[in-house]
Amino acid sequence: MRHKEYLSLAIPLMLSTMTTPVLGAVDTAVVGHVSGATYIGAVAIGSLIFSTIYWLFGFLRVSTSGFSAQAVGKGAKEELLHALTRPMFLALLVGVSFILLQWPIGKIALMVIKPSQEVQELAVNYFYIRIWGAPFALITYVILGFLIGTGRVKVSLFLQIGMNVVNIALDFLFVQGFGWAVKGVAFATLIAEVSGAVVGIIIIAQTFNLSLKKWSFGSTADFASLKKMLEVNRDLFIRTFCLIVMYNMFTAKGADFGTEILAANAILLQIQFIMAYCLDGFANATSIVIGRAVGGNNESLYNKGLSLTIYWGLIVVCFLSLCYFFIDSALFSLFTNDMSTIEAAKEYSFWLTLFPFATGAGLLFYGVFTGATRVKPIRDSTIFALFFFLASYFLLPPFYGNHGLWIAFLVFNAGRSLFLVASLPNLKKQVLTKGMSV
Repeated sequence: MRHKEYLSLAIPLMLSTMTTPVLGAVDTAVVGHVSGATYIGAVAIGSLIFSTIYWLFGFLRVSTSGFSAQAVGKGAKEELLHALTRPMFLALLVGVSFILLQWPIGKIALMVIKPSQEVQELAVNYFYIRIWGAPFALITYVILGFLIGTGRVKVSLFLQIGMNVVNIALDFLFVQGFGWAVKGVAFATLIAEVSGAVVGIIIIAQTFNLSLKKWSFGSTADFASLKKMLEVNRDLFIRTFCLIVMYNMFTAKGADFGTEILAANAILLQIQFIMAYCLDGFANATSIVIGRAVGGNNESLYNKGLSLTIYWGLIVVCFLSLCYFFIDSALFSLFTNDMSTIEAAKEYSFWLTLFPFATGAGLLFYGVFTGATRVKPIRDSTIFALFFFLASYFLLPPFYGNHGLWIAFLVFNAGRSLFLVASLPNLKKQVLTKGMSV
């Protein structure tokens, strides 16, 4: 594995992960140009509900990527088939459950968010249309994970871009052409999700020689294999839940400091997500390399994957921090022209300069552990980090205000990084055995 090979995986994966926020942004922008603030609010609330649901089940992509990369490393076609069908069955089961439970899910979500009556009526229309895409959206997670794990990163990128193009085109057609407003946005996203799943299945069927003659429900439902998959997914689910708790508490505390600080924090968090997406692309590349090394019991590839992760991780972390340091004011202007909000963002901008250094190891080594499908340390690191975040959250803001809140945010990310770094030495002993390939 050379630097060029690693980057050929990392760069498309980085671009792929950065397409994630595009769907919601396009929905909001299109409806915002033809309708009022009420419509924007309805789409924002509807998108928030689905973002939370799908984020919780994002483990379907991550775990599928790890298991399929290991199957490639072993050269085991039957295991590769199961790496696809097992999580796809789970995705279908969960997606159908969302459809069956759509009424209580919608009611509870709107009770928690508490929008105005006018916004709520429109958000309900959005929710009850888009919920029918849940099985397809979750199946697409599995398909993307499978494509990434098998090294088809450019195909996964084109699939995601294709979904976005379909969504954008239908947004303009339904909203501006047919005047369907919020319903048009919902139908556009629903069709994009369905088409993504269907096209993804066709791509896999044509690209991989995975004969269903070797498939049986009994082998797919093998207890030991299912147990391992569910344990990995359970731990990743807990990790994501902890992240959601942290971000929600952070946002809520920012709101306590006033509207300007709330808006400034929202802008800074959006920039933080962009940085995280960049690092996540390299983590996904690492997951592929480590997964193949573990599957093939290849110590040399494992060591090379780790060294490439550290080498390029340091470069990317320094690059992100320096870029942000020099262009932060210009970035703020892209989000708003309100000078008071921009000035508030500038006051707390320094903390975001430190963010890549605090979170870099945590995000990059996340790829090492997911590739090895040993995710208990990931779960534990997030629980550990949440504990220290809570301590900082209650101790620092009363004395240091929003500065204290941002320190707590960095403590959380640094905690994840330190825990995974400490867990790394034992990982190699657990996943590689004697008689390793070199």
